[in-house]
Amino acid sequence: MSIFAVNHLCREVLRDHAFRAAMKADPAKALAPLDLSDDERRALLAGDVGTLYRMGINAFLMNYLARFEVCGLDVKTYNQRMRAVKVDEVGQPVA
Repeated sequence: MSIFAVNHLCREVLRDHAFRAAMKADPAKALAPLDLSDDERRALLAGDVGTLYRMGINAFLMNYLARFEVCGLDVKTYNQRMRAVKVDEVGQPVA
């Protein structure tokens, strides 16, 4: 897995205006050159932040995807999908 790559991508959505525009216009094309697993790529394109979180992606950084409305996300959708993730007694995601 390339957890770092997905975390970095989320940060780049905040910092890099051209990358953000590319992610909004054609996310599949913007993600193509990145070193992502097939599962990560699929989850990103679907806006499946719950799956990404269970993979170990940082929830704070993923919030940038919703904030800038990329990958079909907005704040409401992001919150709904993250609240659906089951967690154990110490707050760690479970399958």
